[in-house]
Amino acid sequence: MKSTISLSLVFAFSVIAADGPRDLNTPRTFPEISSRKEWQKRAEEISEHVQFSTGLWPMPEKTPLNAQVFARIERDGYTIEKVYFETYPGFFLAGNLYRPFGKENSKKKFPAILNPHGHWKNGRMADEESGSIAARCISFARQGMIAFSYDMVGYNDTVQVDHKFASNPTNLLWNISLMGLQTWNSIRALDFLESLPDVDKSRLACTGESGGGTQTFILGAIDKRLAAQAPIVMVSHSMQGGCLCENAPGLRVDYSNMEIAAAPAPRPQVIVAATGDWTKKMMEVEGPAIESVYKLLGAEDKFDYAIFDYGHNYNKTTREAVYASLGKWLLKEKDASKLKEQPYQKEPDAALRVFPDGKLPDGALKEPEFIQSLVQIYSEQLQRIKPTDAKSLKKWKETMLPAWEHALQLQHVKASAWIESGGVLTMKRQPDNADVTLWVQHPTNASKTDVVALRVGSMQNDAIVDALRERGIPVVTLKMQRMPEKDEFKNYYHTYNRTFAQELAADIKVAAEYARKTFPRAKLVLIGQSDLTLFGTLFAAPIADAVVSDASAIDERTDADLLKAGAFFPGIRRIGSLQGIAALAAPNPLFVHNIKAWRHDWLTNLYAKKSEDLRTQEKRASDEEIVKWIEAIGER
Repeated sequence: MKSTISLSLVFAFSVIAADGPRDLNTPRTFPEISSRKEWQKRAEEISEHVQFSTGLWPMPEKTPLNAQVFARIERDGYTIEKVYFETYPGFFLAGNLYRPFGKENSKKKFPAILNPHGHWKNGRMADEESGSIAARCISFARQGMIAFSYDMVGYNDTVQVDHKFASNPTNLLWNISLMGLQTWNSIRALDFLESLPDVDKSRLACTGESGGGTQTFILGAIDKRLAAQAPIVMVSHSMQGGCLCENAPGLRVDYSNMEIAAAPAPRPQVIVAATGDWTKKMMEVEGPAIESVYKLLGAEDKFDYAIFDYGHNYNKTTREAVYASLGKWLLKEKDASKLKEQPYQKEPDAALRVFPDGKLPDGALKEPEFIQSLVQIYSEQLQRIKPTDAKSLKKWKETMLPAWEHALQLQHVKASAWIESGGVLTMKRQPDNADVTLWVQHPTNASKTDVVALRVGSMQNDAIVDALRERGIPVVTLKMQRMPEKDEFKNYYHTYNRTFAQELAADIKVAAEYARKTFPRAKLVLIGQSDLTLFGTLFAAPIADAVVSDASAIDERTDADLLKAGAFFPGIRRIGSLQGIAALAAPNPLFVHNIKAWRHDWLTNLYAKKSEDLRTQEKRASDEEIVKWIEAIGER
C-alpha cells in the first residue's frame, strides 16, 4: 500500500511561514531527524507532552471500572453485548462489545481492537456508505478479533456531559479538557479489554476515523499497550482537528499530528487518507515523513499507508485496507483476500443502546459536580506527592521537572544566533525564530563575578541596575515583549501558540543561557520587578540559582488572578501552582515580596534547614533591600 515516491525531501523543524498566530489550519512540516537516538528522544518528549496536555501527568489513579456486560445477541460468526463502566468515579462510558462466535473455547484468546468513532451525527450507531462502525466491528469479530465500539463524550449513551465539556477557561488551569476526558476514556477502555478472559493482552489495537482517528493516534502516543493502530483520514500536515475534543491546551505549539502519529514507531501502524479531505497529500507529505521514522528504526515493514479517491470516509474500501494490515500483524494472515468484508446487517439502534430509556446508572455526576470531582482527585494527588523533605523533593523534581518544561513549552527552546549592535544584543529564539533583546552591563567597579543578575524589565537603566553594578555585579536586562493582541482563550489559541507567560519564560531561558555562557563562574539571580514579571520570574525559577520577585499583590489562590493576561499558561494547577514550581528550584535562595496571598506552606518545610534562603514579605521591598539580598548570594 505504500507510495514509491522519493524520500529525498528535507524536512525542517518549523512552521511554514504564516501571518499572525498559528491555528489548526497552519501547515506544519516534519522535523529533520538524523539518528535513531535523536528520534527516540523526541518520541519520548512527544509522549510526555501529549500526556501533560491531556491532563494525565501525573497519571491519575485507576479506580475500579465496575464493568457491566449484558444483553448478549448471537449472530452468524459473532456476538454483540452492551457494556458500560466507570472511567472515573461517577463518569460512565458506554459501548458495544463484538466477539467471535463459534470459534471460542476455554483456552482461546483473541486480539482486541478499540473502535472510537468520528463526529457522525449518529455516533457509534452510524451506518452509512461513507462509514459504518458496526460494519468494521462485525468484520473484526468474524475474522477472529474482539472489537469494542465506544462513545465520544456527549454521544449516544455517554451523555451525562455534552461535547462541549470543560470549555470554561478555569478548567485549563488544571488541564481539564474534553480531549483529556476522551483520552482517559480510551485508556480505561484498554483496561476493560485487558480484563476480559478471552483477550490476548499482547495483541491490542485501535482504529478510528476523523475525530476517532485523533483519539487513535493520541492513545498510541501515550499507551504502549497498543500493538498496532490505524488512524483514518486525520493525520495531516495541514488541518489538525476542528473540535474541542481534538485541541487540548498546549498540544501543538511545537508538535503536529504527523509527529504524534509517528511517536509509536516501530509498533505497527496503517494510515489511510482520502483525496477529498485534508489528508489528500498523504502520498507526498505525511506518509513519506512518517515512513522515514520507521526506516530509521529498521521497521519499514511495520508501516502501511494508502489513499483512496473518496471524500472524508471510513468506507468499505478503506476498511478492507485496514483489515489487510491489522490481519497481517495481529492474525498473521498474509492473504488479504481472506479478510474481505462480507455482507452484514447492523442491529437497530434500540438493540445497541445501553441506556435506551435515557436513565443513567446511580451516581452519575453532572458536569459541575464531575469537574469538581476531578479537581478534588488532582488536588489529593498533589497532596500525596508534595515535597516535604530531601527524599520527597528529589521525587517531586523527577516527576514535575518534565511536567514544568511541557507546561511552559520549554523543551525545545534555545538561541540559534545573536547580533550585537550599540550595546544591544538581539538573539533569535528557536523554534519560533522570535527576537529576544538583551542589554549587558558590566560592573562599574572591579568584579569577582560571583553573581550575575538577570533582570526582566523594559528599561535599560534604573536605580537598581546602577546599585548592582557599583557593587561589582554585572546585569543582563531582558526586554519584555508586548502583551499579546490576541485573546488567549479563543479559537484554540493556546493549543498552537505560546501564551504571554510561556513566551516570557522562553525568553528568560535563552537569556539565562547567554548569561551563564558570558559569566560561567557566577551564580545566576533572576529579578522580576513589575506587575507582569512576577509570573515570568517565578515560573522560570528552576532555570536560575536564585530568584527575587515582586508578587504584585496578587492572590494566586484565585483562578481569576491566574487567568489574567500575562499570568496564564495551561496546567499550572497540575504542577502545584507557584509554590510547586518554586519547589523545583528549592533549596535555592528565594525572595518574594509584595505578597497579598500566596500558598507557600510546602516551601516552609523545604527550607527549614536553610531558612535564611527563603524570604517572603507582604511589603514591597526597596531597591536597597533587593541589592543587599543579591549581594549576599555571592557570599554564601
